[in-house]
Amino acid sequence: MDKKRLKKYISNGIFIAILALLLFVPSAKALLLQGLMQVGLFNPDVPSEKNITQPSLDLRFKDQNGNIVSLDNLKGKVVFLNFWATWCPPCLAEMPSINKLYEQHKANRDVIFIMLDADGNFEKANGYMKRKNYQMPVYQMASSVPEQIFSGSLPTTVVFDKQGRLSFQHVGPANYNSQKFTDFIEKLRKSDQ
Repeated sequence: MDKKRLKKYISNGIFIAILALLLFVPSAKALLLQGLMQVGLFNPDVPSEKNITQPSLDLRFKDQNGNIVSLDNLKGKVVFLNFWATWCPPCLAEMPSINKLYEQHKANRDVIFIMLDADGNFEKANGYMKRKNYQMPVYQMASSVPEQIFSGSLPTTVVFDKQGRLSFQHVGPANYNSQKFTDFIEKLRKSDQ
């Protein structure tokens, strides 16, 4: 076999191996998506004006100790709510940016993060958080979820303002550590309306 043909077989083999890695290894796919987020793709579309709807929501969340928190009890706080799963590469890809946003606001009592594990497996979800050194609190749903909030696509992120009104919704991965999104959270946090 000549060298030219051998090089072609090797390069095709490497391409197929990389493609298979991206298709079948969730962490590899997540790493690729993280890289795309770093170059500016997958930025959330933050509303420039107040585009707030007022659904009647009775959302309740359960932590690993069985404590129930309701959206109604969180009025007066901005609530960042993320539906995710450990097997979901786009979810894993956006986690570093969510963690950076969380780190910016964790000492601020006006901003609450609720990471909703779609699998319903606290052990697996908290294990992932611990391995990655993330301190974000993991919850499960303790009530039904209206389709206007979560249609089943992962990841889905919603933000409620201090009055409990839906202020932001994004389906798919996004870089939540962007300056535009940080400014959006700060605007909601400082708003009294």
